[in-house]
This record gives sequence, structure tokens and C-alpha cells, in this order.
Amino acid sequence: MPVYYADHAWLGGDGVVAGVVVEVAGEVITDVRQEAGGVPPGAVHLRGVTIPGMANAHSHAFHRALRGRTQRDRGTFWTWREQMYQVAGRLTPETYHRLATAVYAEMALAGITCVGEFHYLHHDAEGRRYASRNAMGEAVIAAAGDAGIRVTLLDACYLTGGFGIPLVGPQTRFTDLSATAWANRVDDLLDDVTGRSEATGGAFGGHARVGAAVHSVRAVPADEIGIVAGWSRARGVPLHFHLSEQTAENDASQAAHGRTPTELLADHGALGPASSAVHATHLTKTDIALLGTSGTTVCACPTTERDLADGIGPLRTLADAGTPLSLGSDSHAVIDLFEESRAVELDERLATRHRGHWRATDLLHAATETGHASLGWPEAGQIRPGAPADLVTVSLDSVRLAGADPNTLLESLVFAATSADVREVVATGRHIVSDGRHLLTGDVPALLSAAVEEVTRGD
Repeated sequence: MPVYYADHAWLGGDGVVAGVVVEVAGEVITDVRQEAGGVPPGAVHLRGVTIPGMANAHSHAFHRALRGRTQRDRGTFWTWREQMYQVAGRLTPETYHRLATAVYAEMALAGITCVGEFHYLHHDAEGRRYASRNAMGEAVIAAAGDAGIRVTLLDACYLTGGFGIPLVGPQTRFTDLSATAWANRVDDLLDDVTGRSEATGGAFGGHARVGAAVHSVRAVPADEIGIVAGWSRARGVPLHFHLSEQTAENDASQAAHGRTPTELLADHGALGPASSAVHATHLTKTDIALLGTSGTTVCACPTTERDLADGIGPLRTLADAGTPLSLGSDSHAVIDLFEESRAVELDERLATRHRGHWRATDLLHAATETGHASLGWPEAGQIRPGAPADLVTVSLDSVRLAGADPNTLLESLVFAATSADVREVVATGRHIVSDGRHLLTGDVPALLSAAVEEVTRGD
């Protein structure tokens, strides 16, 4: 039964606790206590500040191949999307498995122990189903297992290229042609993941869960949204959707339906406590009230929203209306949830010219407990008995954190730490990162270099 001793640990309160012993049996924490006598014999010493494992609530793993390559030219979200489609058109189950494994290993090094993969690469480059029709999703699930982290595969329904616009080019590999056909395919995936998770030695183990996604209101016709939402409710799984990332989507929705995207989703039963709206950047007062009163989570992805020039969303107003906040790295321009966390506060400062909109603990809760809950892992994201044994230790020895005041360690983490300061990671009871090295995959930079080169060769 492993025992860990943390010099300092955040147990969910307003500060950290010194000298914390965490006992683990299998995948679960069995005891958490403060112990003044120092490191117990045989305990693993976690030097620094230990927090719960973080949840990356919105990921497109293959976008990692675009890092840097989309920075060469000017443009908009829509020109960036064309470059993204080029990579999407090249991936196979085998190359995607290699790329996703490397990306998830990078996440593990950053202290992420669970990821929500917003997945719409379903079929081959010609839009035909693979012999195993969930081959691409299975590749992603296997990749997370190989990297040692948990995954919620948010299988996305994607049927049109816009309101009344057919899919073209690489987009054809995204579609199942109807929401009913999408539901039939995802039922197979859900049964497969659930069955294998329950079977001892199953290929997926217990690290994977399945959720649903409406890619966006422009990609799923209004009369099909309810089918996806109903499927997720009937099976008790999370439902995610991109929402109002760009004003062009809002304008098109108004032109097609006389409704905002939020209103359209509300009309068809897509909002609620099990739902997450990704971005939610350009909202009306009515939109904010609908999201808040329904308890829909909003997943902010500030580094991507900056990179794509999306704008600054009304996150503080949403939170005041009752909306929980989670965080994601989305396109993986950066994989660093400390950066995503502080960006929520710092972007709000730019928009309002005032400081102090979020406490450090609020932002850490978004990165841990709320993020896990939004992905269908409500038992995770806390250091407490009964929770999955997810521990992330941040060193205090780097130039960024040296000299940190013991009374403001959480503020130092949120406003100064980076992913490079993560030294130890335990995920579901398994020690996967030690002294900043990934123990399962080996050389993560080399894996990333090879996987990215494989899918961008010729660019």
C-alpha cells in the first residue's frame, strides 16, 4: 500500500497544509492526514506543493501538430481551420495513436491526469467507415492508457459544414450522415468501453469513459440536436459543444433560425448540469442567463482563444449567473493548465481594467474538481479518501517559484508556475512522472517530434 508524504498539499481549502500523508490502495486514496513528524519510513517524499491531478476538459489531440506552423501568416479562425483540415485529412488509426500518445504524455508531464477528447475524426480519408467503425476513437482511448492518464472520449456528431451547407474535403470523414446513425455507432463504442472496463485485463481497463458532443449548431441541424442531447441524457453521460466561439456563428444562426446558438441549444434540450459549453465567447444577456440558470458548465480555453483571435468571454458574468468553470487547452498552442488558469483572471483584467476577479482557489477548482466533474468523473479532482489517487507535485526550486511565501503558495502556483515546474505525477494510483520524467513512454520530446513529423511531412 503506497504512502506519500507531501511537504505541502492543497486539500481544497483557502491555503495549503504542511506535512500531509496520503495513503493509497490500488487506484484510490484511503487516508489523508497531517503528520508533524516528517517523512514516515518507506513513504515517497513529494517535495514541493501537491495538488490534485488536473483535468484538461477540452482537447483536440491532433491539433498539437499545428503548433508553430499556423503562426507564420496572418489570418482568422477560418484560415487557421483550413490548415487544421490538412492534418485531419492525413491521419490513420495508427498515426493518430502515435500522435495522441505523445500528446497525452506531454499532458501527463504538465500534471494533467484526465483529458476530455472532443473527437470527430471518425472515418477514413474518403469518409468510409473502418472495418471497426470506432477505430479512430479506440486509437485515442488506447493512447491515453499508454500515457497513463484517464480519458473521456466526447464523441462528436458532425453533419454539415454550416447552416444548410454540405461537408466537403476532409470534413467528410467527420460525418455519420444523421444523428441517429451517429447514436448507433456511439452505442457500440459505449458498450465496448464499458464491457472492456468491467472485464479483468480488458484492453481499455478502467481509464476510459464515453460522452457525447454536438460539434456546434452550425455542424448539427437544429432538428438533430435533440437526438444527441437525448442520447446523452438517456445514458447518463456528459454532453459538450462548441458555443459562440466566433461572431460569424452567431450571425449565421440568427439568419437561419432567428435564434442565438445558446437559444437554439436550449430549445432542443442540450443545456443542463451534465453539459459543457466550450468557449462561450460572444454571448447575449439572455444567453448568459440560460447557461447560468441551467447549470451548464463553460469550458474556457484562453490560450487557444488568444491564438485564434476569438476574443475574451464574459466568464466572470457567467460565474455570477451560476455557471461552473472548467479549463481546456483545446488546440494545444500551449499545454499548461496553470497558464489557462491565470489567463482567466488576467484576460478579465484586460477587459475591465480592474484586478482581483477570481481567487487562486477558484481557478484551481476549475482545473481540478470542476473539470473532472464536467468529464463524468465526479469522484476525482480532490485529495480525500475515496477519490482516485491523483497527485501532482510542483517543485518550489525553479526560478519562477523560488522564494515563494508559504502563506501564498496557491497564488504563486496560479500566477507564476508553469507546466515545467511539475516534478511528480501519480494518476489513478500509478506513479507516471518522477523527477519530471515520464516513466511509461520514455523520451516525450522525441515521441512528439516523430509523431508530428509523420503527419505534417511535406508541409
